Amino acid sequence: MSEEGDGSETIPEEVVKDLGWQRQPIVAVLGHVDHGKTSVLDHFRSLGNERQASVMDREAGGITQHIGATEVPAKILNETCAAMTGGKDFNSPGLLFIDTPGHHSFTSLRSRGGALADIAILVVDIMEGLQPQTIESLRILRDKKTPFVIAANKVDRLHGWRTEDGRSFIESWANQRDDVKQYFEDRYWKLLGQFSEHGFNIERYDKIRDFKSNLALVPCSAKDGEGLQDLLTVTVGLAERFLEERLRDTLGDGEGTVLEMKDERGLGKTIDVILNRGELNVGDTITLVGADGPFSTHIKGMFRPKGMSEMRDAGDRWESCDNAIAACGLKIVAPGLEKVLAGTTLRQTNNSEAKKAAEAEARKEATISVDIAEEGVVIKADTIGGLEALAFELNKLEIPIRMATIGPVNKRDIITAQCAEDPLNQIILGFSVKGNSEVQPRLEGPDAEIKFITADIIYRILEEFEEWRGATKAEMEAAARENLVYPGHLLYLADHTFRNKGPAIVGMRVVGGRVHVGQRIMKLDGTQIGQIKSLRTRSSEEVKEGRQGDELAVAVMGPTVGRHIDEGDEFWVDIPAAHAKRLRKIELTSIEEEILEEITRLHRKNDHFWGR
Repeated sequence: MSEEGDGSETIPEEVVKDLGWQRQPIVAVLGHVDHGKTSVLDHFRSLGNERQASVMDREAGGITQHIGATEVPAKILNETCAAMTGGKDFNSPGLLFIDTPGHHSFTSLRSRGGALADIAILVVDIMEGLQPQTIESLRILRDKKTPFVIAANKVDRLHGWRTEDGRSFIESWANQRDDVKQYFEDRYWKLLGQFSEHGFNIERYDKIRDFKSNLALVPCSAKDGEGLQDLLTVTVGLAERFLEERLRDTLGDGEGTVLEMKDERGLGKTIDVILNRGELNVGDTITLVGADGPFSTHIKGMFRPKGMSEMRDAGDRWESCDNAIAACGLKIVAPGLEKVLAGTTLRQTNNSEAKKAAEAEARKEATISVDIAEEGVVIKADTIGGLEALAFELNKLEIPIRMATIGPVNKRDIITAQCAEDPLNQIILGFSVKGNSEVQPRLEGPDAEIKFITADIIYRILEEFEEWRGATKAEMEAAARENLVYPGHLLYLADHTFRNKGPAIVGMRVVGGRVHVGQRIMKLDGTQIGQIKSLRTRSSEEVKEGRQGDELAVAVMGPTVGRHIDEGDEFWVDIPAAHAKRLRKIELTSIEEEILEEITRLHRKNDHFWGR
């Protein structure tokens, strides 16, 4: 600050934010299915003397099913990375890894900074390159403004590559043959081009001069443990270098993100939480986000996973604690947790002022930020973040949304979708949700009341949705070109043969349903008879349609009386498969429904999927 009268400009004092202790960085691990993200985490969990069993071995089909979190303490970090750091210790007290079952989860994990994760590791199979989930990860990381490191996994699959457990990539590179190095370079340059197409500049980490302009790529093998010390070093180093203020923003009331709510034997309703700011104590009042808005409760118990146990699969490897400081993974026991929305914020509110502020923020979180139109599709998700992510993608495709809600599909959702004026909007899109116990059977099988598409990955929802829209549009266009063929049942009356052939003209009664000129008729054994050329009443009036009870002179091109048809024969309208499918969605008479079922049974003897 300048003194008065010196003629210089007064410079305002900079407002300095109060910073607290440096917490451990929260690291999200993302990647395409089978590219090795859980294997990478498993390797980290195997370090040191508190090593844990493989998560991969316990996951169904080797696929991550739930959100997990694992802490790697500073001692193990420093020991593992000593060769890379020259023996210099990190400032961080460790690393807190989050292993997500997909983009659904990562999208849903929000915090004050936009995303719960401070930094991410994007695992890419060096042999396969960018895949649909990888591309979706890139979009999410960009939207969330989350810095990340690329783990170019599975270098052990490169023909001729020699791996060694625990060896750094730099050491490994020096021991590879020239032809193997060239093979690596070919894969590397392909990856570089793929990332460039999506607006990202990548460079092998040991060649980067400016980490602000280039994404670090770390070649590694999670299977053989090679290059993973490099990955740890780069991840922690970047977090400490560029995220210091964020990592030291730890003062104030405790704050965390709810991963999921679970029913634990002996404990009742619990929530798994990542505490990312402040501290929590048993007895604290906390404010949470529910479907109907904010609610408060008090902590009855807290548990932390022992050693390096994985939160989602810790079993009995939990230890009780009275106090916890950020950043860490916690299991919290408290009354009323069944109301909480996963992916939302937990706030410590031990005084009225904090509670008032927390409730205001919770109401904002509970507010769904989706543009609603008078006409559009119905969307569902199990979290607010997931719902908004799905809406964002639909908005890019210019798909209007009529209703967007959280939770399982219910009767109201079905009715709303069915009432859409545009058939292309008569659908429910679900992001990681199913129907409730009442309506789930109504959403399944060929006779489902409404089209329902659900998945845990957005791009799969969009792909199936686009396919369905295309098929539905084609059906609509076909229907516009021809009248819908309704069920019909005819009886050839005795003593009513007017011409034997060319066309045959005979008297028939419409036993049930309706018949139209131009329709084809058949016997119930599938024998094709011919096409109706004309219909005349007893007064010789030519008509286009005959209904139940009508007796008509029917001209049929194709059969010969006495050879193909005889008095007393019964005939059925031959309904096209596409029409049968549409007929089930409209109101028919009971007799028409019976006729349709008879025709369906006939066709499904040869084609199980006919009319579905």
